[in-house]
Amino acid sequence: MELRIDRQAMVPVVQQIVDGMTEWISRSGVAPSTRLPSVRQIARSNLLSQSCVAEACERLVAQGVLAPRQGGFMVAAQGRGVIGIDCGQAHSGLKLGEGGLPQSWRESDDLSYAIRQVARTDMASLFNYSSPLGLPALREQIVKRLRLIGVEALDEQVLTTSGASQALDLLARTLLKAGDCVVVETPGYAPLFELLRLYGVQLLEVRRTPSGPDPQALEALLRQFRPVAMFINSHHHNPTGSCLTLGVAQQILRLCNAHDVRVIEDDVYADLHNGNGTRLAALDERVIYVGSFSKTLSSSLRVGFVYAEPALIARLGRIKMISSMGASSFNEAVLTTLLANGAYRKMVQRQRQRLNTDRVAALQALEDADWEVFGKPCGGLFIWARAPLGDTGRLHSQAQCNGVSLCDPGAFSPSGEPSEWQRINVAYACDPRARQFFRSTGVNRPQAF
Repeated sequence: MELRIDRQAMVPVVQQIVDGMTEWISRSGVAPSTRLPSVRQIARSNLLSQSCVAEACERLVAQGVLAPRQGGFMVAAQGRGVIGIDCGQAHSGLKLGEGGLPQSWRESDDLSYAIRQVARTDMASLFNYSSPLGLPALREQIVKRLRLIGVEALDEQVLTTSGASQALDLLARTLLKAGDCVVVETPGYAPLFELLRLYGVQLLEVRRTPSGPDPQALEALLRQFRPVAMFINSHHHNPTGSCLTLGVAQQILRLCNAHDVRVIEDDVYADLHNGNGTRLAALDERVIYVGSFSKTLSSSLRVGFVYAEPALIARLGRIKMISSMGASSFNEAVLTTLLANGAYRKMVQRQRQRLNTDRVAALQALEDADWEVFGKPCGGLFIWARAPLGDTGRLHSQAQCNGVSLCDPGAFSPSGEPSEWQRINVAYACDPRARQFFRSTGVNRPQAF
């Protein structure tokens, strides 16, 4: 029983053992009442202490996954805590196309300190509604961060939100109406497509290249359909991982300004970028910029923001209060503490360093297995790659056999068109299951003599 314990992770070892054993039972398809290896054997084979393994087994008994028996443990007859198996294929497994960082990468020490500090010193944030534009101290911190990437923002140009999702929702509510046409990138961010459809908006697809949206294709769309807005990922595009180059950015702005199209720049992976790079909002003050801290800090502690002209920010603030009574002032106060004391900056620096190391290894593994990579990303979470198999169904079956789950083939297309390309999360790609999966898809090479 290989549990793959990450000793650098912030998740306690006992919890990792619990998760690993649950996944092993699910993936292996062991029958109820099957006796497990002894606590001593599990500990020895995974270089763990017997006390940690014993505590994990007791937790699994409490969850209904295991049952005690004389001299050890067995798989519970009901298997209440085990993820089901259908036709021998696990529904669980390594989510290679996951959209965020693994839980084991999350750091809780600084976050816990900030939560305790806010709870002790800021009672208003614990119990009161937030202001329409958000916590002033947080907006000041966001303004400082925007200036570091060349965006000359003022406090009145920033609105905080409950993550980037609320920011995009507020913009759709405020700027768009049913029947409007907007430009989106393909491949692109699936939840954005669903949000826009919810408001009756028609989607116009422009192909994403390694340098950004195809300017010629964009110009043709603008001339033919006269859209009112364009949504674009500038850095570490989801799902391709590509970044906007300066030349393409200038062409995008020229075309959109000539056709009176609002540009909405989604830059939620900004803090995972190595260096400053090209931001549309730094080149043109009319660009609406959306950012988030949820991708790096915590998916539960949802804090995002919008940068735009003051008049639009005021409108967004009114709609925000009508639709949700504001964002969480407690979340905003915790984030403000982490930004002010430098803990957030150090945390994302560690994340970037770890991602850089894993990205090099992942790209090498894909090259060794003859996968085609879409541009070679220099930062962020994602690699967009295509296996040499050429058969999507076979690829998914191969992944399941190795305990890996892939994204749906049509997940990143606005029209749902299936694709052979896969989003690969760098933070998951060095897992032994991912490496074995890549090797299993490689073209057989003749052996060297």
